[in-house]
Amino acid sequence: MFAAAGTLNDEGSESFADQRENILKTAKALVEDTKTLVAGAASNQEQLAAAAQCAVKTITRLADVVKLGAASLGSEQPEAQVLLINAVKDVASALSDLISATKNASGKSVNDPAMLALKDSAKVMVTNVTSLLKTVKTVEDEAVRGTQALESTIEAIGQEIKTFDSSDDVNKKACAEDLIRFAKPITTATAKAVAAGNSGRQEDVISAANMGRKAIFDLLSVTKGAAATAETSEIKRRAINAGRSAAVSYKELLEVVLVVVNKPSVEGKQNLSLISRKVANSVTELVQSAEAIKAQIDVCSFYDRKAASRSDWVDPDDPTVIAENELLTAASSIEAAAKKLSQLKPRQQAKKADEELDFEEQILEAAKSIAAATAALVKSASAAQRELVAQGKVGSMYTRSAVDEDGQWSQGLISAARMVAAATHSLCEAANAMVQGHASEERLIASAKEVAGSTAQLLMACKVKADPGSMAMQRLQAAGNAVKRATEALVKAAQQAKDHNDDDTSLTVNKRMVGGIAQEIQAQEEILRKEKELIDARKRLMKIRQDRYKDRPPEDDDSPSSF
Repeated sequence: MFAAAGTLNDEGSESFADQRENILKTAKALVEDTKTLVAGAASNQEQLAAAAQCAVKTITRLADVVKLGAASLGSEQPEAQVLLINAVKDVASALSDLISATKNASGKSVNDPAMLALKDSAKVMVTNVTSLLKTVKTVEDEAVRGTQALESTIEAIGQEIKTFDSSDDVNKKACAEDLIRFAKPITTATAKAVAAGNSGRQEDVISAANMGRKAIFDLLSVTKGAAATAETSEIKRRAINAGRSAAVSYKELLEVVLVVVNKPSVEGKQNLSLISRKVANSVTELVQSAEAIKAQIDVCSFYDRKAASRSDWVDPDDPTVIAENELLTAASSIEAAAKKLSQLKPRQQAKKADEELDFEEQILEAAKSIAAATAALVKSASAAQRELVAQGKVGSMYTRSAVDEDGQWSQGLISAARMVAAATHSLCEAANAMVQGHASEERLIASAKEVAGSTAQLLMACKVKADPGSMAMQRLQAAGNAVKRATEALVKAAQQAKDHNDDDTSLTVNKRMVGGIAQEIQAQEEILRKEKELIDARKRLMKIRQDRYKDRPPEDDDSPSSF
């Protein structure tokens, strides 16, 4: 990862030539350990375990010295670093398979299928170690290291295809959208490979080899998992065949590139174009098979299956999509809490803790879901804000006081998201206090209304600043409206529960003259006290608004407030 990013730096003063001898020496030691390991299949389990442990220690040491060697190349040669690290990864993978094959073949006869599998694993191990040694010897030679990268990648892809064909087991869960996502890099890698074949430059060749290797490995890792979600065996087999065909076609393309690089010719370059079309056709078939899977069942989408369309492809890593899913989850959680609240019966005395535990969990779960939704909203707002800055619609510099005072309307999406986060924080506190018996329904109702209002204002800010016709905005708008409706339902249910409690509150009227007058005076006193508290609360609210907006420019005085 660091090598691909160009950040694998040399921490010492040694050159790659100094590290080369350590790598070669350790690789030779691994070969000897491999021989001992294979021979251990005919010995007892203790000797086999000892040989396996020794081989694991050696491959660990080899990985360390290769990493030092890659670092000594310098971060200005990231492709060469990746090539070297990929080579040792192939050796480690082959050793893992060899250890498993040796374990399965232990005590078996020579003609047993397990022994044949052991021989195949040993051959792969020898091939990968040989490839590593070639890479170590040529990685500094700019004239041939691209060719070595191609040879290593072709061999690695061939082994991966063989592993893919060897079993129908699904090792990784995936969905139709994963096929789409990992099909795109193959198209990019194909164009890169064709360009490298036409240019013949070693730097282009090694870059294409590294990129194609990763693209094919990623695709094959999800193909079977995605195919397993198909409802019919026909579509499942179609998806698997399409993934395999894409890998085989790309391997053929790299083989043609290798020929063209070593012996440039007009015919060879024409073959590049032909094979690249074959890869493109394989990718098209792969995408179509993914669409066929999605048309039957969409296990990755949060939407209802009947409402999903074959063109409704989204990037699951998109902050807007994450925000949308979190908002819909929050809406469902809030609706469940509202339903539970509306089913509660009025009571005169406190219930036992276990009798209302489910309702408390619903309230807290709703608050947690809203918190998760607002966290995703902030990420989405950040991405949108950066886009607005790039377009020049929002200034890239602003002061902290401006963020605090101008509010969500003048500062765009980020400020709006912060308002939602603040409201959500208040709702969480109110929900927690209510379930513990330290707060009333009124506080929960007020906090829920604030969340609904802040969410609506955030969506309005998005609509004003962003493209109103975009699919992302439409999905986010629908999800935000769902949260708003669900929050309003929670408020309504809480209000109804409160009204039931108020209606059933018993009042004993004193029918004696003096006692009745005293009782009436107390009621009037309570009314006056409540009215005074209401007036004081309104004054405090007005003071807060005045302090917040007192320093705003005159032309902003008529703009909508955040409340």
